[in-house]
Order: sequence, then C-alpha cells, then structure tokens
Amino acid sequence: MLNFIYYPISAVLWFWHKVAGFIFGENSGISWILAIVLLTFTLRALLYKPMANQMRSARKMQEMQPRMQEIRAKYKNDQQKMMEESRKLQKEMGVNPLMGCLPMLAQIPIFIGLFHVLRSFNRTGTGAGGLGMSVEQNMNTPNYIFGVDDVRSFLEAKFFGVPISAYISMPEDMYKAFPDAGDLTKIKIICVAAPLIAIIVLATHFNARMSLSRQKKRQAAGKANAPANDQMQMQTEMMSKMMLWFMPATILFTGVIWHIGLLFYMVSNNVWTYFQQRYLFAKMDAEEAAEEEAKKAAKRTSAPKPGVKPNNPKKRKKKGH
Repeated sequence: MLNFIYYPISAVLWFWHKVAGFIFGENSGISWILAIVLLTFTLRALLYKPMANQMRSARKMQEMQPRMQEIRAKYKNDQQKMMEESRKLQKEMGVNPLMGCLPMLAQIPIFIGLFHVLRSFNRTGTGAGGLGMSVEQNMNTPNYIFGVDDVRSFLEAKFFGVPISAYISMPEDMYKAFPDAGDLTKIKIICVAAPLIAIIVLATHFNARMSLSRQKKRQAAGKANAPANDQMQMQTEMMSKMMLWFMPATILFTGVIWHIGLLFYMVSNNVWTYFQQRYLFAKMDAEEAAEEEAKKAAKRTSAPKPGVKPNNPKKRKKKGH
C-alpha cells in the first residue's frame, strides 16, 4: 500500500550502505548505522529549502497579524468577505499557510517508511509487521530492493553486541533470526537502546526549548506579536507544553518498539535539527535586519533634505483655490 514510500527509502539506504560498506565492510554494524545516519541527512537536506521558506512565511504571517485583525473586525458579520480579504492579504504578502506544514508533515511518512523497511529485515515474528517466516525463509527473502545477501548482512550487523534490528519489546522467539544471537537477552538490548532513547528525549526537549525561547525574545523585542487575547494565549501555552513535554514523553514511552537502527535515525535527526535551527535562526535574523535597514533607507531618501520645504500637494492645491 505504501510501496511508493518504502522503495525510495530502501533505495537511498541501500546506496549509502554500499558507500559505507566500501570503507568499513558491508557486514559491519558501523556501515549500517552510518547508512541510516546519511539517509537521515539526505532526507533533511531535501527538506531544507521548504523549511527555510516556512520560517520566512511564519515571519510574514506575524507581520500581517495587525492587518488580519482589522479584516476580522471589519467583516465580522460577513464570513465570505472576511475569507476573500484574508486570501488577498496572504497573496499580497506571499504567504501560503498550507506550505508551512509541509516540512513537518513530510517527515511523518519518512519515519513510518524507515520504521517499516528496517523492521522488515526480520519477519520471523507473528506480531505487528511480522509474517511468521521461519529463520531460513527470512534469510532467503529479499526486503524491497535489498537482496538476500543484504538481508543477511543487516541481521548480522551489531552495535555493542546487539543486533541493530533488535528492539526492547521484541519477542524472544524472534532472537533466533539473528546469527550468533545465542547470548542475546532483553537486558543487553535495554543497555544499548535506553541511552539512545534518553538522548532523543533530551534532544527533542531542548530543540523545542530553543525554538520557543527565540519566539519569546522576538515578542519581547517587539519583532513578533504576542497572543491577541486570553484564548489565543491559552492555545499558545498548550502548544508550548506539548512541544516541551508531551512530544519527549511520547518518545520515552514508544521507544520500546523502536529498533536500534531507528533510534539512530532519531538521534541523527535531532542533531540535524539543532544545527539547522541555529543556522536558520541566524539567517532569518540577518534577513529581517536587512529588511528593516532597507525600510529605514527608503524613508531617508523620501524625506525632504534639510532646509527644503516638504512637498505637500494638498496644501498647494488649496492655496491655488
């Protein structure tokens, strides 16, 4: 059903695994982890421009809020006219509210696709995503564009002695799909997965805190509008709490179903987010400063020179009468 997502993701992962495998060996756990990290960076690089455009759009939406409030007040009894004028203003300002959601929404199918592709290397279980294959069947069944040799390579790949396709809640009867997994235990998986989950939870929290802190500083400096009323203030506070606490808590409780490989995706995704936010925040601030300076320069050039009377057409017209 979602093959249009699974095949492209497996193709990019396959490519980076071949690149990393050329250096570290294709059966190395490092090669597979590096392939997942490079896949993450490739996908995030493709989303960089939409993310930058989304931030510019968000800034313009902040600038046009006073005019939007005027439109709402003027046409409060005519919803159709209000929508027409709002769309005109958005077109004038070059703002598309729907495009602002694109970078975030695009990451959801990517996450789901990678989750499925990585879990499909081990189809011996009968639970969610499992096909109940025997160990021999699983070893000899391709996984999307990955051939049989790639499937065996992935199942053999380990990180600190734990297969990178293992996860905390994995049924123990699925351990037998891993070669040389006789000494694999849930405790060993937890010892590798738990620190990665903790890193993801903390990184998600602090990345959100960085974004919210910048927004508050902009509001304090008068560069961003504070919530217009108590209801909007409550909504803003609720969204802030969700970003700071709910999302990290969700990761903490769902991390038990994420295999080691997917945890490395989340770690690298948060690392990318941290550096991208710092870069884009600085870039947006520089663009905003340049725009303000251009406006000031335009005012200076349109202002009358010292000693020259201002040109007032209305006053001249009145004098002529």
